[in-house]
Amino acid sequence: MSNTSNASNNPPEGLATRAIHFGYNPQDEHGALTPPLHLTSTYAFETAEAGGEIFAGEREGFVYSRVGNPTTDLLERRIANLEGAEAALATSSGMGAITALFWTYLESGDEIITDLTLYGCTFALFSHGFSRFGIKVTHIDMTDPANLESAINDKTKFVYFETPANPNMRIVDIAAISRIAHASGAQVIVDNTYATPIITRPIELGADFVVHSATKYLGGHGDLLAGIVVGRLEQMIEVRTIGIKDMTGAVISPFNSMLILRGLKTLELRMERHSANAMEIAQMLAAHTAVDWVNYPGLESFTQHDLATRQMSMFGGIIAFEVKGGFDAGNRVMYALNMITRAVSLGDAETLIQHPASMTHITYTEEERAAHGISEGLVRISAGLENVDDILAALQRALTQA
Repeated sequence: MSNTSNASNNPPEGLATRAIHFGYNPQDEHGALTPPLHLTSTYAFETAEAGGEIFAGEREGFVYSRVGNPTTDLLERRIANLEGAEAALATSSGMGAITALFWTYLESGDEIITDLTLYGCTFALFSHGFSRFGIKVTHIDMTDPANLESAINDKTKFVYFETPANPNMRIVDIAAISRIAHASGAQVIVDNTYATPIITRPIELGADFVVHSATKYLGGHGDLLAGIVVGRLEQMIEVRTIGIKDMTGAVISPFNSMLILRGLKTLELRMERHSANAMEIAQMLAAHTAVDWVNYPGLESFTQHDLATRQMSMFGGIIAFEVKGGFDAGNRVMYALNMITRAVSLGDAETLIQHPASMTHITYTEEERAAHGISEGLVRISAGLENVDDILAALQRALTQA
């Protein structure tokens, strides 16, 4: 595997150029324009001495695909480059990325501070999983950095948040939170799934680690499961050799690495279209009489619009809105749709819609949803790549019927 840092030799090219070209020379692979897929579990050594040197970390190379694979290695180097990080690690899922990172470093007695709103499975891990191992998790409203100053202490090992948050689109000030955390000796982990490095690069704003569900925008086609962790080189080596090799075994398939490499080639174009479609959808919803409110960072009415403008280069493809009438009305909108697909996940070419209270965030109790900013009528849309007029017409029909 490659242990080379990317941070010192980032090329000056734009993000789309790097997403297509970084780290690969076709002449190194018989002129193949597309990087080859390496389907192998183990690797042959030229000599026993060479194998020993690779095992000892004295030379670069591959020994077993649980630890490294050439196709996956290219993906990791390319993602690290896009995120402005030294190194990256690909995993079998987004939750695999989160758990591999945490189980590398957490010990009984450690504390984590996290935002009020989290993806449902992350919330389940934090609220029900970590407590079994003596790890304390404190939820605070991180939209006000002063709340972190009040909550942090010398046992806080990590500060963790999503921005924008799933599913209600809350934005967290990465730079401000990172300054406060670092002053107390804690490290910052940002889930950058919604934004992708095309829109936000948390490492450049002070974060220590970034995690992704690469299942979403990075893959972009709804045909794979994968996760990504990025950070400093020495820490990514630790997460690889402890969190993946020994603790979780959350190893990505080389075939999925190949699919994500393919997805990266169109990532900037797709994020532009996702964002443009989402903006028109948000504007239509904001003017509709059946809708109470709309959360989308691009709307001037969004309470954190100024922060979003500073921290994001575009506003992304996810919209949260509240249907008048609560839980039942939210479900009625779901059932009235035709072209738009009722499905969890996000970042696909298809426009997807879901009702968190009855779907992705059902792991929360009703009281927990209320406490964590997830209302019963909240509906989340992942704007796809269809013609936006068709998306708008489908939503208009559903809202009218509901």
